[in-house]
Amino acid sequence: MSAETTSKSNIPVVAGAVLLPFILVTSLFSLWGFANDITNPMVAAFKNILLISNFESSLVQFAFYGGYCFMAIPAALFIKRFSYKSGILTGLTLYACGCLLFIPSGHAMAFWAFLGSYFIMTCGLSFLETSANPYILSMGDEATATRRLNFAQAFNPLGSLTGMFVAKEFILAKLNAASEEERRALQESDPAAFEKIQQSDLSIITGPYTVLGLVILGVLVIFALAKLPKVSGEGDRSLKTSATLGRLFRNKRYLEGVVAQAFYVGAQIMCWTFIIQYGVNELKLSKADAQGYNIIAMVIFVSSRFICTYLLKYFSPGKLLCGLAIGGALLTLGTIFIEGMLGLYCLIGVSACMSLMFPTIYGIALDGLGDDAKLGSAGLIMAIGGGCLMPPMQGWIMDQNIEILSSTRISFFLPFICFVVIAIYGLRTYLIHHEHGENALTTGR
Repeated sequence: MSAETTSKSNIPVVAGAVLLPFILVTSLFSLWGFANDITNPMVAAFKNILLISNFESSLVQFAFYGGYCFMAIPAALFIKRFSYKSGILTGLTLYACGCLLFIPSGHAMAFWAFLGSYFIMTCGLSFLETSANPYILSMGDEATATRRLNFAQAFNPLGSLTGMFVAKEFILAKLNAASEEERRALQESDPAAFEKIQQSDLSIITGPYTVLGLVILGVLVIFALAKLPKVSGEGDRSLKTSATLGRLFRNKRYLEGVVAQAFYVGAQIMCWTFIIQYGVNELKLSKADAQGYNIIAMVIFVSSRFICTYLLKYFSPGKLLCGLAIGGALLTLGTIFIEGMLGLYCLIGVSACMSLMFPTIYGIALDGLGDDAKLGSAGLIMAIGGGCLMPPMQGWIMDQNIEILSSTRISFFLPFICFVVIAIYGLRTYLIHHEHGENALTTGR
């Protein structure tokens, strides 16, 4: 190791003075992880309950991640005007409201009402992520900022695992076992009985979200009473939006990071949302059993996140990002071209490669931005809009009749393209931005 790397490894990732606030803010990463991954399986659930197409059911992800995209800039301006704590409190309030709106949505039995609930919920999550990510980066030495964010993000999958388990055991396993074909036949022969099944299934979906809303209200009270430390730049509440945007648009490393993040989120959501469809369509698994493989993928993701966070002590973030993106692309090709369980194992293995990507891209893009990181963070949260647009595109491909390969397998060319884009960003970071970072931040080249 170089002397510089050795020096950085001696700097504490989290100082003792901010340990308790760090733990409190890090808990938020688990809370939005839970929301993300209890929601992914709902694409398959709504398709079966409401008898809609893959494209229509994937509008759940359009609404869910659309809230991130819509609210990111307003959230950043709000945080800049007030504080990180105010942003967190606002986010928790919207999060709880969105969850509790599932109650009237279920009674109305209206898909659009559920979509609206998801949208409001993720407007809150957008506030939380726009607040928590840069706040964690600011809680210590800049030299350890990326490692600190990776460590905090490592707890995101723990919430995701819990969300997946709840979706599997308390939603998918409890839904009426009738297939789409059986439901369509019942809809024609006995509409009242079909509507009763629909109402029962929608109430099963509503229950966990209602409990989640109540939990979030409790967390809101805790944060309202907690004392969170001020960090560098929080005292300056002037917006200076145009000047900040000008600097951000001149920073190529940042702009490329926003693009890479959009493609990463798209790849992650597609791989985790449609693993159920892959298991059902290609291997004739039940939805609950297919969700079990999704849980295995998340366990791999969690394990890999901690391993990769440790490896960042010794490897350039860009170099490691590039290598993992290449691995993700190769495994995605295996998902497409290899039949049977081995293809499913390739899809599960992609999660090991994805574990590092979000926080590393985030840390690289915001490195050295100072107070501009508040608005810069919003751009990276807006990039979560990749999860808004790409799943419906993949769902549309699944709805087509393709003879060369099954439409389910060929749809995974979309995440393959995403990994290629991420690999290019990692390579450019290692070869260009890493070597000339200070100049790039100063001149925009």
